Amino acid sequence: MATIGTNWITEAFIDAARGVDAFCLHAVYSRDEERARDFAAKTGAGTYYSDLEALFGDDELDAVYIASPTRYHAEQAASAMEHGKHVICEKPLCSNEQEARHLIETAQKHDVVFMEAVKNLYTPGFQTLQEWLPKVGTVRKAVFHFSQYSSRYDAYLNGEVLNAFKPSLSNGATMDIGVYCLHPLQRLFGEPEEVKASGHVLESGVDGQTNVLLSYDGMDAVAAYSKITASNSPSEIQGEKGTLYIDTIHEMEHLTFVPVKGEPETVDINQQHPDMYYEAAAFIGACDTNDTTSLHWHDSQMVMRQTDRIREDLGVVFEADQLRT
Repeated sequence: MATIGTNWITEAFIDAARGVDAFCLHAVYSRDEERARDFAAKTGAGTYYSDLEALFGDDELDAVYIASPTRYHAEQAASAMEHGKHVICEKPLCSNEQEARHLIETAQKHDVVFMEAVKNLYTPGFQTLQEWLPKVGTVRKAVFHFSQYSSRYDAYLNGEVLNAFKPSLSNGATMDIGVYCLHPLQRLFGEPEEVKASGHVLESGVDGQTNVLLSYDGMDAVAAYSKITASNSPSEIQGEKGTLYIDTIHEMEHLTFVPVKGEPETVDINQQHPDMYYEAAAFIGACDTNDTTSLHWHDSQMVMRQTDRIREDLGVVFEADQLRT
């Protein structure tokens, strides 16, 4: 496998993936040759590249992990798949639904594995959540929280706009951390009938915090997230038989079910590996079998549709949107 991107999340993925027997770090890529060479030395990669065509033309390479800025996901992923490479792309998948649809079509055309790396969907915590969900009975409401003050916001307040707050790179709260709320909602409850959003848009043009109301047949859901405030509020799923509390939606460690009648139950998640290990294992397993049925392409496309609607309500426009045809 090769990696695109030299930031902390790429390092975290490599460290986690090394726990999977079939993983081998063949190469790393950066636009800057010196940075690529240094990152290869740091991670123990077999080689390094500063040219994408050369990377994708490497016959010894079978798969690529993409963790570049979101703006470049679609172009890089499509090119890799056109060269016959399997691709795991860091969340969010891309900038908008049109790009997502094109990527899925490209994966189907070239018969390769293509997966969005949404780490909280592959963990034992999420599996336990799915197993415990029937306890609440008929679901009437879900509220998923994720507010994490960005270390880059201090620089923003001092007049320096770093990548995390640049619309030119398809960033912002919805794209960075909102998807950790939207993806579990999509996986558990499917596509909502209606999506409405409100929030605070920064002067740079991206959302700093957003509240989303998603309406379903017989239930409603709220996704509340922020990069400019912090909160320890748990998430919850309310049903007619009780409420299921989730300590943190992006890194589940404890679940508590409080029935309408009876005593609460709590489970501590028995997780043996880092969160990203599980997405890496799912991807590598799919590559070994060339099985794409478990990669949830439809969910990825639907979440990008929801982010499009959210940004429309907020008035957030990306440069990538201008390329739609």
